[in-house]
Amino acid sequence: MSLTTDAVKKIAHLARLNLNEKELVTFTSQLSNILDFVEQMNKTDTKNVAPLAHPLDINQRLRDDVVTEPDQRAAFQAIAPQVEAGLYLVPKVIETDEVEA
Repeated sequence: MSLTTDAVKKIAHLARLNLNEKELVTFTSQLSNILDFVEQMNKTDTKNVAPLAHPLDINQRLRDDVVTEPDQRAAFQAIAPQVEAGLYLVPKVIETDEVEA
């Protein structure tokens, strides 16, 4: 798939890139080569290839899921500025203007 300079100009505009004419020619060629390579890869037959998450068939060693820290919730909430029903209350920092449809 070959890109035109006009297409690359549009892509550059959308990405807010300011390309000069020399860069435009260079990137047009490079992006076209990348898209050609992707097109070539898409033509590869992968019907009998199993999905691969890791090149080695091993399991990750995981630690036991056990609590290792003491429960200090009451102590932390006792020094909090505002708490209600076990939740920390904080000032609203984002305001939205809701538009009715």
